Amino acid sequence: MFTGIISEVGTVVSNSRRNDVRRMSMLCRIKPEDLPIGGSIACNGICLTVVSREGSEDGETVFEVDAAPETLDVTTASGWDIGRRINLERPLKVGDELSGHIVSGHVDGVAAIVQRDNLGETTRFWLEAPGNLSRLIAEKGSVCLDGVSLTVNSVKGVRFDCLLIPHTLQVTNWNERKVGDKVNIEIDMLARYVARLAETAAWGTVTD
Repeated sequence: MFTGIISEVGTVVSNSRRNDVRRMSMLCRIKPEDLPIGGSIACNGICLTVVSREGSEDGETVFEVDAAPETLDVTTASGWDIGRRINLERPLKVGDELSGHIVSGHVDGVAAIVQRDNLGETTRFWLEAPGNLSRLIAEKGSVCLDGVSLTVNSVKGVRFDCLLIPHTLQVTNWNERKVGDKVNIEIDMLARYVARLAETAAWGTVTD
């Protein structure tokens, strides 16, 4: 589990295909001991497994993750070129402060940035979500975009906007985002289950 509070921005240093799996290496300053083999790390909001890591004397670490076909189909991972900066978050530990909102790292789909408004120190982004996800996005609710926990300001059909404060722009890769970019979107977990319960309630009780 994650919170959507980014702890580091890493850089893709390799991206290669092995059969139907894509292996990616990322450079960061997270200590190797904090990236256990087999452990999880959220990369632009995608929960991936660390398959190797190696530190250096200058404090930098290179770790590798694998992205399976399902991940490549529903996220932006297949387009992560060398040099791309990636939001990283280590998994939540028992007793940690929950500063953002509960994030699973299971990306629901991809949203497109359709407008960027630079408003002095803050920046407003308008995004367009897939139709099947837009109905689950609520005004003043939470949404995870490229791994960042954000508040939805308003919703207009399949479009919604989020306002990013200077701190978020400084410690994530969002200051690099522009119109036309695609970002990973994870719907708030509560909205997901409320929608599911409503669907099953509409079916009525099923008996053998």
